[in-house]
Amino acid sequence: MLTRPYRYWLIAALLTALAYYAWGEITRTRGAQKVSFRPAEEACDTSGSLRYCVYRDRRGTNGDIVYHLHGRNLDERIWNDDTYLTALIQSEWQRSDKLPPTVVTVSYGSTWLLTPKGEKPDSGLLDDLMTRLPAIEAKVGRPRRRLLMGESMGGLNVLIAGLSHPSRFAKVAALCPGVYSISPFASLSTIRATMQRAGANPKIIFGVWMMARKYAANDAEWQRVSPLALIQRAGPAYPALYLSNGLYDVYGNFDGTQRLADMARERGVKTEWHPLYGGHCATDTSSLAAFLSS
Repeated sequence: MLTRPYRYWLIAALLTALAYYAWGEITRTRGAQKVSFRPAEEACDTSGSLRYCVYRDRRGTNGDIVYHLHGRNLDERIWNDDTYLTALIQSEWQRSDKLPPTVVTVSYGSTWLLTPKGEKPDSGLLDDLMTRLPAIEAKVGRPRRRLLMGESMGGLNVLIAGLSHPSRFAKVAALCPGVYSISPFASLSTIRATMQRAGANPKIIFGVWMMARKYAANDAEWQRVSPLALIQRAGPAYPALYLSNGLYDVYGNFDGTQRLADMARERGVKTEWHPLYGGHCATDTSSLAAFLSS
């Protein structure tokens, strides 16, 4: 049996907890800002372990194909999500008299990295994707031009595909791509110093470190897919690049992406660089939509 002072403290604690819960419920965000647009027609299929969806604007398409490689924890059906940046791109296209490209969103699951076959069992997705494109295009139709677009993890993947196979693609749009000025096989002190300089979140960097080591066995294998290494063999005939990144990126990609843009320009690659005042995947969808449809 509680004595009277303890009973008062218990009642006060319960009332405080109840008030805290009620305040949380009253101030909780409800609903979501949605984009007003006409969703594209969707048709989905598989090819081996690759899942893909084909999206066509109901007005028609311009003959190009944009391969969209999604960000982490998304999937091949993200293109018509009315709360996502892809809906803003479609909205921009629908304000124009020009017809947009066909979009093919591809996925190997929620998390994946395009690498050539190496020592790691999960490597080899880059080879797999490239061999499957002709079969996809046999169903979709031979494209006038082949373009790439991806955000975050997908931004890194489109850079790997586009810079590894430059003759296959006309343009590459990489939004907040996972580009780092150091290797995931660098020393812990180097990674810590880079993380602090970029204002990156340690938990996120640990996740990136784990993911990179799932697909690359060592630094030599990592350099085969590092955009900062791949761009060193680029020239004016390489795909045009659209690069963007938020300044306050908890993934720490701003410096690496800016460096990639500088190196691409030095090597004569036609490059748009969009540094944005915002977080990881802050995106200027107007200029992105124009890049993909011009």
